[in-house]
Amino acid sequence: MKPIATTRLLLLAFAMLLGMPALAEREVIELIPSDRSSWGATNVFAPVTGLFMGGPGYWYSAREIEIDTTPSGAILDLFYVRANFQKRFEQAESPILLRLPSRIEAGPRDSITIRALLDGYRQEEIHVKVRSREKSVMIDLFPLPNSLEAMTHTYFSGRGALTFLTKEALTFRVQKASDGFSVVLTETGKSKSSAETMNGIKSANIKSLKGQQLGEDLVVRVTLTESARGNIEPRSTQGYDAVRGLHQFTINLNPTDGGASAVEKALTALGRIQTRDVTGCALAYDRSVRSQLERDALSRALAPSGAFTDRYLRGALKRLGEVSPGGVISLSNGAKFRPNMPIELSAAGSQAFQAIGYLVLLRTFVEQLEPEEFRRNTLRGLLAPEVANEEFDAIVDVAENLEKQCNANKATADAGSASPTS
Repeated sequence: MKPIATTRLLLLAFAMLLGMPALAEREVIELIPSDRSSWGATNVFAPVTGLFMGGPGYWYSAREIEIDTTPSGAILDLFYVRANFQKRFEQAESPILLRLPSRIEAGPRDSITIRALLDGYRQEEIHVKVRSREKSVMIDLFPLPNSLEAMTHTYFSGRGALTFLTKEALTFRVQKASDGFSVVLTETGKSKSSAETMNGIKSANIKSLKGQQLGEDLVVRVTLTESARGNIEPRSTQGYDAVRGLHQFTINLNPTDGGASAVEKALTALGRIQTRDVTGCALAYDRSVRSQLERDALSRALAPSGAFTDRYLRGALKRLGEVSPGGVISLSNGAKFRPNMPIELSAAGSQAFQAIGYLVLLRTFVEQLEPEEFRRNTLRGLLAPEVANEEFDAIVDVAENLEKQCNANKATADAGSASPTS
């Protein structure tokens, strides 16, 4: 085997051991203008000056530059510029091997502009002279100053809210469109958890929601349902979650007519909930959902927070006490509260995640108000807005199966006890 081939194989093996992209795997990009630079004194004296710059190859050999970014995988916009005019443009993903014309074919002002873009990182741009001695370029990318740590969606009885939780205070703008609106979060990247909770968001108001990183900005595109267009007014509020140290930005989707009829409909539905809805096998569902959800997240979702859902959650908790055995709200820690006493009802509200039968009551509440296609998303917004849609579906599926099994066992037992003895 030739020495050059052996050396190349050793280099490739070494790169693979270090987890580095092998040179052979890098995309090769040619950025060579169709025309040469104008003839000048350099062309005349190149045979002589080349002797002092490393030999004839300095001027006449083709140029190659290795380009990579940290982290790798960034989109590279490559511009060949001559006398302030763009002569060529290519786009690739780092790492690459860039082929350029020889120095003699390039003018003294010919340069390469390299712009690197990667989701969640600041855009970086550098310039390299074609006649320079650069053989490799490494572009360090720095994270965006802000990050979307979580995004939640809550909907109930005609109203909705989209809440964005970020590390730093947000700079944003809301752009209205004929079929909805977009929220532009400036210099903000999205985390994996926030990307997951965006998936599958739907309600009677929201047809679809999509988050897309455009350069340094995160754009959340919200498409409203036909029935909501013209009947929903987005309004924003800002706050701070001191417990988690996160800034909070909320887009409230309020009905333009005030939503009085929706409130009346919700109160009527709440009054239809009976004791059978929060006792017996329904508690198997209640226990299962509570055990699968993270305690602190469930507590945050159900505790009073100034959100539009507070009035409905308080009303549901009061109804729970009215229809529960003994006419009290019973907590899993043994405490009991009377729903007709405002002070005790408030105390129960601060610990609502422990209220026995509360989660299954909210399920029944949602079922009486929302079409079947939106029930899961609506319930997720009330109980677990920080949980991804697929994960919540799995939690509810387990709980429903346990409830069905309980009902089947009960039916079998009832049938057995009703059979005549021999």
